[in-house]
Amino acid sequence: MTQPSSRSGQDEPNGNAPLGGVRVLVTRSPERSATLVAALRDAGATPVLLPLIDFERARDQHAMDVACDALAAGAFDWLVVSSATTVHVLMEKAAERGLRLDQLVPAGTRVAAIGPATRRLLDSAGVQVTLTPDAEQSAAGLLAVWPGGGTVFLPQADIAAPTLAEGLAAAGSAVEAVTAYRTVDYPAAAERRLGVQPEDGDAGPQAPSYYLLTPEAAAAEIAAGKIAAVIAASPSAVRRIAGLGPLAACRLVAIGRSTADQAAALGLDVAAVATEPTPDGLVAAVAKALNPP
Repeated sequence: MTQPSSRSGQDEPNGNAPLGGVRVLVTRSPERSATLVAALRDAGATPVLLPLIDFERARDQHAMDVACDALAAGAFDWLVVSSATTVHVLMEKAAERGLRLDQLVPAGTRVAAIGPATRRLLDSAGVQVTLTPDAEQSAAGLLAVWPGGGTVFLPQADIAAPTLAEGLAAAGSAVEAVTAYRTVDYPAAAERRLGVQPEDGDAGPQAPSYYLLTPEAAAAEIAAGKIAAVIAASPSAVRRIAGLGPLAACRLVAIGRSTADQAAALGLDVAAVATEPTPDGLVAAVAKALNPP
């Protein structure tokens, strides 16, 4: 049922840690989960991975190319980046032009970002972020601090809710919203899969330990009560989690209010919502879900 993968020698969880010994299901691919897997193990949990979603390049590359050329030419006052995956798309587009990302984004174009992972990637690429949400890391959070006006380039997922684009437009901004990538079931087609650098360089022989499950194995372990909690990182992930079958005693932890709302719409109980979409914030949310006050 399970396939041991990327074992690093930390085979026994710390029973005295906050999550001593429990199995926690992470529904992201290994290269997108390294820091979370490490944080869960540090807290005493045994991470198990079930990649549910993957990402492909947008079918309409022309629209993205035209927008990126306009970006490089200084046609936009703002670049709004709502996910780390979008940063990877922009990096690919920069590389196609023989540029670094900080060369694709002109110095005069201000950059807004949602989420610490997004900002971290932009920072590491030399792109200065000038605006982020004050509190909630979401479209609503960014709109709450948006200054209004200006021309905006908004590359985003094919399934992105219209909330951000409509909110920016309502604030008087001229928005160019372009599909940057597609969200698909894991794994994406090899020839269309969006290349992603492992988190913080965490990959290879020294990657944190985890078990990799198939959907059938995950459903069986949930039914048998062997998985204490499952982490849903997005509305699309929670829709696929619902497809595994009843969660029984397995506690659902959501990253962000939109993910929690999608879970509620599907009739799933949300045991905790991470206040911060960081590894430490997620570990705290799992601990809260398993040890409610």
